[in-house]
Amino acid sequence: MFGFLNVYKPSGMTSHDVVARLRKITGIKQIGHTGTLDPFAEGVLPVCIGKATRLIEYLADEKAYEGIIQFGRATNTYDREGEVVETSNKLITENEILKLLDNFRGEIEQKPPLFSAIKLKGKKLYEYARAGEEVEIPTRQVTVYKLELQDFNKQKQQAKVYIECSKGTYIRSIAHDIGVLSGCSGYLEKLIRVKAGKFTIDKACPLENINTENIKTLIIPPLETLDFKQYELNENSLSAVKNGVKIKTDGFSEEEYVTLVYNDKLVSIAQFQNKFLVQKKVLAD
Repeated sequence: MFGFLNVYKPSGMTSHDVVARLRKITGIKQIGHTGTLDPFAEGVLPVCIGKATRLIEYLADEKAYEGIIQFGRATNTYDREGEVVETSNKLITENEILKLLDNFRGEIEQKPPLFSAIKLKGKKLYEYARAGEEVEIPTRQVTVYKLELQDFNKQKQQAKVYIECSKGTYIRSIAHDIGVLSGCSGYLEKLIRVKAGKFTIDKACPLENINTENIKTLIIPPLETLDFKQYELNENSLSAVKNGVKIKTDGFSEEEYVTLVYNDKLVSIAQFQNKFLVQKKVLAD
């Protein structure tokens, strides 16, 4: 098996749990996901099968989410599963939320949650948190391409938002920071990832529906997930590429990535350099 699965991860499972279950179903150890989705979150989790694990770095990595921000309380994890550390009786209005969202579009500096898997000095942040150790978390720059208010429940003090963002953006941090800026406190009540690169929620298969009988039919060929131009190989060039030989050609931009194809199957990822397609990842046997 060689390709990707567009899995709908249920709430309550870790991304690692999903990979472990798929390893049991397929009997293949070479399986990995393209980016962690928090256990309490649900939605799109692209999974690589077989040699597709070598293609993760070439996949589009923009993400899109739907989330519900609960105002009036803050938690130590920035989501509904954490311990409440702050409360507020101040009520927020829809117009106030709309104005607050302006502060979180474009390139922003974000501090990841302490309860996260980011490593600092060789340890994951949540390991510091569980040990009760204080640590200074460095901020990092992320990009929010779109942030919209989809609905606001005044009585429940819940705002439903839609977010398109770069890889590495923590929606929990956005919810928490909006709560801080509002003076009302806030945390993320619900999170659904609706898009990860070219993988979308409308085509995602629920994990519980994947089994030994149908998994092969669900695998997405790599060529359907890569946005590179293609170069068709013949038998002679196929043999050369398998041995790592670069191919002289033209028609591509300098440093551009290209998929080398034979009989509609991916053979290699190459990069165009000085009139040659230089092999970066040979995937054919």
